Amino acid sequence: MKTITEIDEKIKKRQAVVVTAEEILDVVKKKGIQRTAQEVDVVTTGTFGPMCSSGAYLNVGHSKPRIKLGGGNTYLNDVPAYAGFAAVDIYIGCTALPDDDPRNQTHPGEFRYGGGHVIEELVAGNDIRLAATAYGTDCYPKKRIETRINIKDINEAVLFNPRNAYQNYNVAVNLSDKTIYTYMGILKPRLGNANYCSAGQISPLLNDPLYKTIGIGTRIFLGGGVGYIAWQGTQHNPVVPRTENGVPRKPAGTLAVIGDLKQMKPEWLRGVSMIGYGNTMAVGIGIPIPILSEEILKYTLVRDEEILAPIVDYSDAYPQRQPDTLGEVNYAQLKSGQIEIQGKQLPTTSLSSYFKAVEIAQTLKQWIQKGEFNLSEPVAPLPGVDSNITFKNLEG
Repeated sequence: MKTITEIDEKIKKRQAVVVTAEEILDVVKKKGIQRTAQEVDVVTTGTFGPMCSSGAYLNVGHSKPRIKLGGGNTYLNDVPAYAGFAAVDIYIGCTALPDDDPRNQTHPGEFRYGGGHVIEELVAGNDIRLAATAYGTDCYPKKRIETRINIKDINEAVLFNPRNAYQNYNVAVNLSDKTIYTYMGILKPRLGNANYCSAGQISPLLNDPLYKTIGIGTRIFLGGGVGYIAWQGTQHNPVVPRTENGVPRKPAGTLAVIGDLKQMKPEWLRGVSMIGYGNTMAVGIGIPIPILSEEILKYTLVRDEEILAPIVDYSDAYPQRQPDTLGEVNYAQLKSGQIEIQGKQLPTTSLSSYFKAVEIAQTLKQWIQKGEFNLSEPVAPLPGVDSNITFKNLEG
């Protein structure tokens, strides 16, 4: 048994043995479980893909005379931001759209620019146009402002994402006779293709399926900088069917994450336009798994062929909240480029980038090896499979 404190001491001395979730498979094959658990200190993971429940809050500083943004309308590059906090605190969500965006009036809409693109530009150091109206008060008399802000000049810029890094997810298909446009991408009619969105065997929560080391307060790679797990993510649902090694067989855990946007890089926070659906943002997340025991090590040995995902019809079953699935498929099959459903061969496409996920895991590995990134002891666990959490949706 090891402790996070002991591993951190090795990191400070640049003596920690760190490998990625890809590399650990070969290490164990050569050295076995017991020896590897003794020698390896950290396994790094990664994921990079569209994560709609993401956004940033900013404190843009006070104008002269002062203005109270809440109660009026606030825009960043013509994309609406929420200002119902205090005078100059605002939040912009990655799916927000300009008021004049035609949406799906001419279907499918293109959704060329939205909140995710604003965040990408902000992180890139571009000037962002702030335009706002207010009702005016004795202490905040200004009623209108139009100016430029830059991430270097504003007081705070914080990425805060209520739901990221889904632990497993659906494989989306289309049983209808028409092409449909979804957050899982374009789905061709009559089982014309299948889309999925997970890094599989290198994805963070699939390497710690029962949340033994990942918890509230865990330090992570976030958007190219350092962030933290702030809470369980919205729709966190650990109580789902699982395989014998704990891997969920449907969407399960999620993470709420937070970090200093000023440290981050546009390479790892990218605005995304999804035709016929809307805007989102691709987010890069990497989580270190401290190898505290042989049990923890075994969880990091998960392989794509051991991860099962449900196949869901997005033309009817998903929008109508029907529990029907068309079966299960593993990630090795998905990554092969073709799967079989109802006797038909379907091409597969991933909305997440395995290549970028590996790059994140490698980057995090290098940070730890150089002593630039220390682990943190979670202050509280995430709700787990033995919790009384129930997953609810609104009816009506």
